[in-house]
Amino acid sequence: MAIIITDECINCGACEPECPNTAIYEGADDWRYKDGTSLTGKVILPDGTEVDADTAQDPISDEYYYIVPSKCTECKGFHEEPQCAAVCPVDCCIPDDNHVESEDILLQRQAFLHNQ
Repeated sequence: MAIIITDECINCGACEPECPNTAIYEGADDWRYKDGTSLTGKVILPDGTEVDADTAQDPISDEYYYIVPSKCTECKGFHEEPQCAAVCPVDCCIPDDNHVESEDILLQRQAFLHNQ
């Protein structure tokens, strides 16, 4: 499953540089699929959706840091545990029950994001 940042976030920013997928963004910041990945131009996501990796997407949160679920791999393929949760001083990086995924799916996403 993906990780979510709860509204208990204190906006310290400790999590953002730790994400190997650049899936974490400061509140109100636009995000892009190309950020921190090898994706560029038009791509077909694993779920079949076509997107432009270079196009800015609307922020998921305007108030605190957030994680883009379709870029989160729980650090699979990079680390033994989600690095955002490991460094969060208030333990607000938790599993996202709305995005439950197997380790195989997370590893496939990691390969997709970085080996295109």
